Amino acid sequence: MSKTHPHAGASYRLLSVDGAVSVEVAIPDTSPTTISGFADEASAEAWIARHRAEIEAGAPPRRRYGNRL
Repeated sequence: MSKTHPHAGASYRLLSVDGAVSVEVAIPDTSPTTISGFADEASAEAWIARHRAEIEAGAPPRRRYGNRL
């Protein structure tokens, strides 16, 4: 059974305040979050492209913690 990536349908908006570049990520049915610390708009746009590619690749692998199976 194929699972949908939890960030499917995300939209992105570049924010620039006083030279600081951030990306606002809005995922359906959640509050938007802001990713900050980009050196410039090109770096932020590259991050967006990588994030979109990860989403298109499918659901992220489930993480296992400790010795649980």
